[in-house]
Amino acid sequence: MSAAVSGGCQCGAVRYELDGPLGRAYACHCQDCQKQSASAFSVSIPVLRNGLRVEGPVAAFEKLSESGAITSGFFCQRCGSRIFHVSSRSPDVATLKAGTLDDTTSILPVSHLWVSRKQPWVRLDPGVPSFERQPPDLAAWRQTLFANPEPHVRPPQNT
Repeated sequence: MSAAVSGGCQCGAVRYELDGPLGRAYACHCQDCQKQSASAFSVSIPVLRNGLRVEGPVAAFEKLSESGAITSGFFCQRCGSRIFHVSSRSPDVATLKAGTLDDTTSILPVSHLWVSRKQPWVRLDPGVPSFERQPPDLAAWRQTLFANPEPHVRPPQNT
């Protein structure tokens, strides 16, 4: 594997490469994301599913999400790390868990979803768009994540 974008699970048994655009990152505060990340929210990045190549012992499970879609979560069979998920509403898009990328230093979420479920101690940047649940036109919003993928990258820091 030698793609520009790569990643894997915590134990290293599952590896992936991406051929295609890396969409903009977003933070989701829904209860499903809180549970699957074992944290206050999950940072996710959409990618085209047909450009995602995964190797290793991956298992999947399906769950009805808060939005009413069926979500298929794909995880390492050995360590249990969630690698990505696919929604029944967008089967051509895989949503990578940002923490699985080999290089996470440039990830900067461009929006927050399901802030009605966020933990009360989480403070959001008022300059970053947020949605009580999901954007009103979820399909159009997802397309904007691919429109200009570079804004998810942090600008260089002056030292």
